[in-house]
Amino acid sequence: MTFLFSTRILKIIGILIGVFLLIFSGISSILFGLTDISWEMVLHAYTNFDGSNEQLIIKTSRVPRMLVAIAVGVSSAIAGALMQALSRNPLAAPDIFGLNAGASFFIVFSVAFLGTSSLSSFIWIAFLGAGISALAIYLLGSVGRNGLTPMKLTLAGASIAALFSSLTKGILTLNEKALDEVLFWLAGSVEGRKLEMLFPVLPFMIFAWLASFFMAKQVNTLAMGEDVAKGLGQRTIWVKTITWMLIVLLAGSSVAVAGPIGFIGIVIPHIARAMVGIDHRWIIPYCAILGAILLLLADIGARFVIMPKEVPVGVMTALVGTPFFIYIARKGFSKS
Repeated sequence: MTFLFSTRILKIIGILIGVFLLIFSGISSILFGLTDISWEMVLHAYTNFDGSNEQLIIKTSRVPRMLVAIAVGVSSAIAGALMQALSRNPLAAPDIFGLNAGASFFIVFSVAFLGTSSLSSFIWIAFLGAGISALAIYLLGSVGRNGLTPMKLTLAGASIAALFSSLTKGILTLNEKALDEVLFWLAGSVEGRKLEMLFPVLPFMIFAWLASFFMAKQVNTLAMGEDVAKGLGQRTIWVKTITWMLIVLLAGSSVAVAGPIGFIGIVIPHIARAMVGIDHRWIIPYCAILGAILLLLADIGARFVIMPKEVPVGVMTALVGTPFFIYIARKGFSKS
């Protein structure tokens, strides 16, 4: 099978191109929007701050949302790649397997019944919800003969997603106050996110990024199948457990900061595999770069669709991801 970057040199060149595009996208995220921003304004905001409206927008809005978009894009894409390898399911992703739904349920529950209202409080509640969802999926998928298998993991994920989604809709139907307060968060957005919201979960993200890269070789072996991995001497239960913990850190921290932004975890791993093949030592860094670029571009587009208002970035990623999801689903069914 032919890939876009088939040799090591080409893959390195691809990463360098990706880094350039990421930098360009990040700069564009700072400059473009309802308020016109120039390079000089950006430099003066950090070297000669005068309190002007433009400089305040740069320091309190544009730069923080750019950094949040990069962190969430990287984490969501890597989480999707790991989930697809672990479940051997091309449609696996944190939003499909219920991690986002679990985080959303806990947020809505805390607003409706505990009176939680600050976004800073949402961080840890969402992180807890994603972790509990992941634990439930892992335990359900491990029950029975042969332990954790891709099919049982997929069924458990779909069941947990349906359960928490139904519970969330039930609470929102009965409590209009909760609906008003969390509706924009549930759509997924990086608007209004401050660095104070990113910093508490950033260490978890960075640790998971690095650990995912160092686990890539073991993930490659596991992706070949349970029997093959055991035949090669791999302790598959530990690899699955560690990989699942990394998925929790990546998906949970992403949802905690930006809400349940979907489809990045589905779309990006497929694009990465089309570029570099099935080696996760390359898939993971490509996912990191491409995930950040996609979310940055989606956020830029969200500012212009209904200007002067903004569309939640989760809506923009859905516009890109839904056709791709349908394509992958049809392709999978046609082979079965």
